[in-house]
Amino acid sequence: MNQSPLLPTHASGAPSGRPAGPARGVGDRPPGLYDGNHEHDACGVAFVATLRGYPGHDIVTHALTALENLDHRGAVGAEPDSGDGAGILTQVPDRFLREVLPVDLPEPGAYAVGLLFLPTDRDEAMMRAEVEGILTAAGVLVLAWREVPTRPEIVGPMARAAMPLMRQVVVASQTGESGIELERRVWLARKLVERRTEVYPVSLSARTITYKGMLTTGQLADFFPDLTDERYESSLAVVHSRFSTNTFPSWPLAHPYRVIAHNGEVNTVRGNRNWMHARESNLTTSVFPGDLSQVLPICTPGASDSATFDEVVELLYLGGRSLPHAVLMMVPEAWENNAELPDDVRAFYEFHATIMEPWDGPMNLVFTDGTQVGGVLDRNGLRPSRYW
Repeated sequence: MNQSPLLPTHASGAPSGRPAGPARGVGDRPPGLYDGNHEHDACGVAFVATLRGYPGHDIVTHALTALENLDHRGAVGAEPDSGDGAGILTQVPDRFLREVLPVDLPEPGAYAVGLLFLPTDRDEAMMRAEVEGILTAAGVLVLAWREVPTRPEIVGPMARAAMPLMRQVVVASQTGESGIELERRVWLARKLVERRTEVYPVSLSARTITYKGMLTTGQLADFFPDLTDERYESSLAVVHSRFSTNTFPSWPLAHPYRVIAHNGEVNTVRGNRNWMHARESNLTTSVFPGDLSQVLPICTPGASDSATFDEVVELLYLGGRSLPHAVLMMVPEAWENNAELPDDVRAFYEFHATIMEPWDGPMNLVFTDGTQVGGVLDRNGLRPSRYW
């Protein structure tokens, strides 16, 4: 199997995390003893938010402190400076971007920004042109590219050898869409980039942005100087420290993803993927500005359980449901034999049980769309969390 430059190659010759090139299909097995179908993790997750009505850098600082306090929930390899993964998801830092980008940006909500991981063994200009061609065809206008400042010298040899090029792209709709309409357009465009190129879009959104990588909790802020800039402001932030039990670390598999981060695993993910694949023949909607069949299957073959969960909850949310609605469709509480549930809550779960089976397993899940942020436990409460 060809090795992606985003992923380290281990002594066994097995790839780590997201496969390179065409996604591996069901039933295909890589050479060697490694099998990604058995991947699990047990990580640390937290979020910080304010109700005061305006963003600030203090929220980002608090979140980075929370991340450092989750160091015991992360993992490192033989090199103490090569981590399993750490990351942060915030609101789009509008003031920061306006001051560091050489272009005049539209109003907040009318432009989207994303972080892209580009392979290091290909010509960057060609990859940018490839991405821009896909975005343009999807009705998205590229406003600017930005080289993300990083400090690769602080990470270990293993993480540095697998490190991709990191670029930010700022886009807008060619037809002037904003809000949820823009989110849907850039979602479709992002999926096309992910399907058709070797570029991994970490995020692309008008509301949120993710910085992550094969880092330790203490390295994240030092590696990405953007995060310590006083102009980088947010009203909420989700952080994650990865412990990849029975998995290999990689840059793309660090959390947070586009909507979620979680501490645990989805034990039912094989069945969930099969059911999603079976539903795709009936999947139709008019809310997305493009052909949804171009980005099928929704669940990327070879992706982790976390990435798969994120893909489905994002589809449900952008398809018209509220984010808590989508999450509780996938992670219902144990309602069947709970005699104390109100009738309307029971009816909610009973109805959605005909649409979606539970995504079950020990999991403390945090989710956000950049406007609201929340958390939910698995239906058995096997990964408890606390709040302050």
